[in-house]
Amino acid sequence: MMSLPHPLSQHKISLIGAPSDAGAGSRGSSMGPEALRVAGIEPALLNHGLDVEDRGNLSGPHNPWDESSGGYRHLDEVTAWCRVAHDAVYETLKRRRMPILMGGDHSLSMGSISAVARHCREYGKKLRVLWLDAHADFNTCDITPSGNLHGMPVAVLCGFGPAELIELGGVMPATPPSVYRLIGVRSVDPGEKHFVHKTDLDVFDMRYIDENGMHATMERALAGVDADTHLHVSFDADFIDPLIAPGVGTPVPGGPTYREAQLCMEMIADTGRLGSLDIMELNPAQDVRNQSAALAVDLLESLFGKSTLMRKRL
Repeated sequence: MMSLPHPLSQHKISLIGAPSDAGAGSRGSSMGPEALRVAGIEPALLNHGLDVEDRGNLSGPHNPWDESSGGYRHLDEVTAWCRVAHDAVYETLKRRRMPILMGGDHSLSMGSISAVARHCREYGKKLRVLWLDAHADFNTCDITPSGNLHGMPVAVLCGFGPAELIELGGVMPATPPSVYRLIGVRSVDPGEKHFVHKTDLDVFDMRYIDENGMHATMERALAGVDADTHLHVSFDADFIDPLIAPGVGTPVPGGPTYREAQLCMEMIADTGRLGSLDIMELNPAQDVRNQSAALAVDLLESLFGKSTLMRKRL
C-alpha cells in the first residue's frame, strides 16, 4: 500500500464547481458554485494560510426538465455529471490536494464519494462519511415519490441503484452502509424509512440531537476515526435550519442552530482527518442576499480550524 501524509498537513485545497441541478426537483442549485465564490470562499480559505486553487466549473449536459422514466428523472444527465465529478475529485486526490466539490444538487456526491472510496482502496485507508442533511437520501426507484436522484445518493453509493451509477468507481458497491453517519435528518419518506432500518444505517436525526446535544452526537459519529481514516464530509445546505439558511431547494424546519452547526464543524476539525468535502444544494434563487452561501463559507472556515480562542492541547 502507498502511504499518505496527514490530510490537513498538506494545506492544499482545490475548489471544483459542479453547476448542475439535473438531480433536483427544482432549479437553482446550478448557481451554487458562483454563490460560494461571491461569498468569498477562496479568500476565506487563503486567510487561514491554505494553498487554494479554483479549478473553475466542470462541464456537463443541461437539465432537460423531463418527467421521471423508469423511476428516475434525468438519469443520463445525472450520470454524465457524476462521471466528470468522479474524475475531477479522483485526479485531485491523486495530486495530494483536498477536493472541495461545490454543487449543484446532492446527486453529485455519487461521483465525489465514489472517487474518494476508490482513492481509499488504493491507499489502504478507512473511509468515514459524515452526511450532513435534512434528508436521508436513501430512496430507490421503487420507493421514491418523485424520481429525483438527489434523494438517492446514499442508496446508490451502497449499491442500490442503476448500473451506470453504482459502478462509477469501478467497484460495486462503492461503499458499505457502515461508513455513513447521517446527521441532522428530519425528513424521510415512508418507504425510505423502512429501507433505512433494514439496511441499519447510522442516523442521528434531530430528535437524537435534541435529546443528547450536538457534542454527544458528534462524539458518536466520529468514534473510531483515527490516523488511518479518510474523513469525507458531504454537507447539504438544508442541514441548517432554514430560518438562517433559506437558500435551499428543499427546506425543512427544525434544523441545527448556528451554534450547533459551528460545534459540528469544530469537532470535525479537531480530528485533523478531513480529507475531502462536498458543499451541496445551495439555491441562490431561494436565498436572501446570498446569506446561505455566506453562512456556508463561515462554517467552512470552522472546518479548517477557525475558533473563538486558541485551545490548549491536553
